[in-house]
Amino acid sequence: MSTEAVSASLALDARCTLGECLLWDAAQARWLWTDIEASCLYGWAGGSAPPQRLELPDRLGSFALCRSGRLLLGLAKGLAWGRFGADGLAVAPLAPVDAAEPRTRINDGRTDRSGHFVFGTFNEAADRRPIGSFYQYSQRHGLRRLALPAVTIANSICFSPDGRTMYFTDSLRGLIQQCRYDADAAEVGAPQPFAGVAAPGEPDGSIVDADGCLWNAQWGSGRVQRYSPRGQPLQQVRLAAPHVTCPAFGGADGATLTMTSARKGLSPQALAQAPLSGALFSCSVPGCSGLADALFEDEPQDAP
Repeated sequence: MSTEAVSASLALDARCTLGECLLWDAAQARWLWTDIEASCLYGWAGGSAPPQRLELPDRLGSFALCRSGRLLLGLAKGLAWGRFGADGLAVAPLAPVDAAEPRTRINDGRTDRSGHFVFGTFNEAADRRPIGSFYQYSQRHGLRRLALPAVTIANSICFSPDGRTMYFTDSLRGLIQQCRYDADAAEVGAPQPFAGVAAPGEPDGSIVDADGCLWNAQWGSGRVQRYSPRGQPLQQVRLAAPHVTCPAFGGADGATLTMTSARKGLSPQALAQAPLSGALFSCSVPGCSGLADALFEDEPQDAP
């Protein structure tokens, strides 16, 4: 298996402050992602088509595609339903998250293989204390906290192809971890190291591909790293933006690797050296293809 680096090219100069949570919407043949700091959701069909920008009532940390066609939104302090319409995206509150803790907001998240939404929170305060948590939300059980150690920045949430292993990180620790995961019971095993991320990179968003390998966007390094199921480094993708945030496979064949990036935290001098920061980048990696997330198991009759 090749371990050579691949260079990604510009897909869309989106100029996002903090592009994140990139998903391929197969039903509508488009990419969806959030610019967290701008409180908006983007949709883009690719090519020369202009992206659609939808305003939101709060910052959107992560979201999931639902079986009914709506979205499950992880807004800063709560979950909400989102439904596309002629006037944009209609949003209806669903469940508060960490309502008594003003320092945290929802950050990374995605569905597990059973269609439950798993997400984590982020301490935005200057103290950087590990007060963030990991949660699972389902229609059947509601909101359940996962028994994982507290973190400062919850990230890299993804699942093995059989759904029995959960991957996650506290970005500030520079270590991607793994644990046994029971979706129905919302139970986790003791965390174990999976892969360390060398400075200046910090582990950000992750996905698992069709071969069970994990792809991690590494903030501050301008790279996405692929790891074997045993945590061994494999291919690496390089892009012309230091703050790469989230990878995703998509496109008609499910084999186009696309990545979001960010301008946040870069000085004017750094932006002058990396003017495409905040853009979408894409490439094809020979022999690699994606494994789609499960759709969130919602109840269409309850849609707003």
